[in-house]
Amino acid sequence: MALLHLKNLTKYFGGLTAVDNVSFDVNEGSIVGLIGPNGAGKTTVFNLITGHYVPDQGEIIFNGQNLVKKPTHIIVSLGIARTFQTIRLFKELSVLENAMSGYHCRMKAGIFAGMFKPRWQKREERQAIEIALKELKFVGLDVDLNQKSKNLSYGNQRLLEIARALASSPKLIILDEPAGGMNDQETRELVELIRNIRDRGITVLLIEHDMSLVMDVCEYIVVLDNGKKIAHGAPEEVRENKKVIEAYLGLDEE
Repeated sequence: MALLHLKNLTKYFGGLTAVDNVSFDVNEGSIVGLIGPNGAGKTTVFNLITGHYVPDQGEIIFNGQNLVKKPTHIIVSLGIARTFQTIRLFKELSVLENAMSGYHCRMKAGIFAGMFKPRWQKREERQAIEIALKELKFVGLDVDLNQKSKNLSYGNQRLLEIARALASSPKLIILDEPAGGMNDQETRELVELIRNIRDRGITVLLIEHDMSLVMDVCEYIVVLDNGKKIAHGAPEEVRENKKVIEAYLGLDEE
């Protein structure tokens, strides 16, 4: 069953067609990779799904709802969380506070509740702390909770972004190059983490340039080139696809 359905998705930037009539499904409970060379339109697709851009044509249906023209905070509340290619943490806030911020979309307290702190607001804040702690433990960051996020290693900052995304209680998590800057050991641990996320019932859609990671963890792969979908299927199918070899892997036939 398709949790996310993209149909004829198109986005123009001036005279450039960044995404050209792209359609694919992300089935519930799956791990799907979106790959392609630099400039293929992958991050633009992510930005369309999450409401950072509005498509010029096409549909984005998530869990039965059309996301087109919905603001980003509504899309998060519907159950889509993401990380970014360039890390976007609150650098001066602590590890715990960063993780707690992911739960904000589930909180009802406003300015006045924050000022006067009624009992229900205190309960809500305790719940945010509990969820943040749970997700930090899940990604392996349940130590040094009070240190500023900017003091974490690059790999641990990536994990903190994932914990923050998970704290929003998503149905779908979108990971934009999560292995970027990680060493080999961290990348192997990331593969296991992605599988564990899926095993929790959370669907995963990721962009990644580490082909060994993609082929190892993804069950289905969509390939873009120059904004167009050129291939899709299981990892072994994509690996042997001539168009993928030519456009993305850069291998010559012998």
